[in-house]
Amino acid sequence: MQQQVDARMWLAEVATALADRVEELTGTLLALYEREVPHLVHDDEAMVTLLSASVFANIDTALRMFQRGLDPDRVQAPAAAVEYARRLAQRGTPVSDLVRAYYLGQAAVLETALAEGTARIPEAKQLGHSLRHAVSTTFRFIDGVTRQVMAVYEEERGRWLLNRSAVRATRVRAVLDGDVTEIGASEAALGYRLRGDHVGLVAWYPEHPEPKDPLAELEVLAHRVGRAATSGDPLFVPHDELTAWVWLPLSTLDVAEVERQVSELDSEVRVALGDPAHGVEGFRTTHRQAVRVQALALAAGKDSARVLAFSDVGAVALMTSDLPSARTWVEYVLGRLASDEPTAHRLRTTLRVFLETGSSYTAAAGLLGLHKNSVQYRVRKAEELLAVPLATRRLDVELALKLCDRLGGAVLTRQ
Repeated sequence: MQQQVDARMWLAEVATALADRVEELTGTLLALYEREVPHLVHDDEAMVTLLSASVFANIDTALRMFQRGLDPDRVQAPAAAVEYARRLAQRGTPVSDLVRAYYLGQAAVLETALAEGTARIPEAKQLGHSLRHAVSTTFRFIDGVTRQVMAVYEEERGRWLLNRSAVRATRVRAVLDGDVTEIGASEAALGYRLRGDHVGLVAWYPEHPEPKDPLAELEVLAHRVGRAATSGDPLFVPHDELTAWVWLPLSTLDVAEVERQVSELDSEVRVALGDPAHGVEGFRTTHRQAVRVQALALAAGKDSARVLAFSDVGAVALMTSDLPSARTWVEYVLGRLASDEPTAHRLRTTLRVFLETGSSYTAAAGLLGLHKNSVQYRVRKAEELLAVPLATRRLDVELALKLCDRLGGAVLTRQ
């Protein structure tokens, strides 16, 4: 017990000595953040001012806690720290960055405090007890404060997204319905140029997804795809708790890049893409295409590719989202090549790549990793299984092969 009393006394003295250095310590932490979490410091002036006030208040509160011997579990987060967390939530800054800043700051201030304590506490035994008490108390303080500011962050983030989403959804639906006369006002409200280029995208999760916040994950995906292709920000509008409508300010579409970004999410997210379009009418058209492709993907179920583009399946998406009818048409065109057996799959793949490379055996062999003679053999066998002649029905064959590739077993004949 006496050791604890002595430790509190020595730490109160150390805290008093550091009380005059709060501004210096604040500057030290801001320099640390510039190295470790630079986007917190390289922000607009108002946010950096809030960050500085939050850091100052947290250090000052911690020192007063040691000076007065307060219970760290009962210390409230400073108002400046709460306000900074709220503003970060409004800007969409990941909460992990905020938590990391707290623990980086804890380590830096503790290092300074330990140096001061080593200089002031004369006996090694007293120093040891004091340092242990300082570390455990500081941890409890930081743990309590971070839990408080994280709760504020999550509450504000949810409220902010709900309000912003409601406004955006109303504006977007007005544009889609043709009820907008002042395009400039809508652009300002949405923060998105309606008179520019667009690629419509629908992103969704199946029922019971793994992420706790599916819409947040979908928004991350939208921004990742947008950053990979353009410097402009996407327009993100939640449609329901598992689905989002997105517009990317693009004049061209790299489906392979979208597939790469989706695969890196390590989740069950699905994406439907419209064709690039321009202007307000293009904004509507590319979105409608994406919605039709999504309907086709939902009908296909788990057999469908995770990313479907209108350029790949648009003909069927426009005609119907009735998979039995699509399966019947594929079998009508491909005949026995529409079988779900492995041999038919290999032949379909070879014929599809052969046709996509301009009927080049050499190019197809390079892409498939096969010998040219093997490609020739497989193409010949595939043609023998077709129900229509390739020479006169090439477009139909290419479309049917593409549907098999993208929709899988949903359009194949079960054997």
